[in-house]
Amino acid sequence: MSMTDTHLEFPCTFPIKAMGLSDTGFDLLVVEIVTRHTGPLSEGAVTLRPSSNGKYVSVTVTIRAESKQQLDAIYTELTAHERVLMAL
Repeated sequence: MSMTDTHLEFPCTFPIKAMGLSDTGFDLLVVEIVTRHTGPLSEGAVTLRPSSNGKYVSVTVTIRAESKQQLDAIYTELTAHERVLMAL
């Protein structure tokens, strides 16, 4: 996903959502990828939502986005990972 056509003003609060199989450590994987680009997260920045059958989970990480390039780098790394099925 490219943030090329964004009308955001930086810095801003921005939620990043990644979805994958609900197996051990998926949430930690997503947080690890995001924090490589943002540094430490604030308390309450991560929320999990399992699918109705529990097979999948969405992990939302709310960050303070500093630039379009930062968001592009996060989405590029998330979508390249084999365990991430989708990133929004």
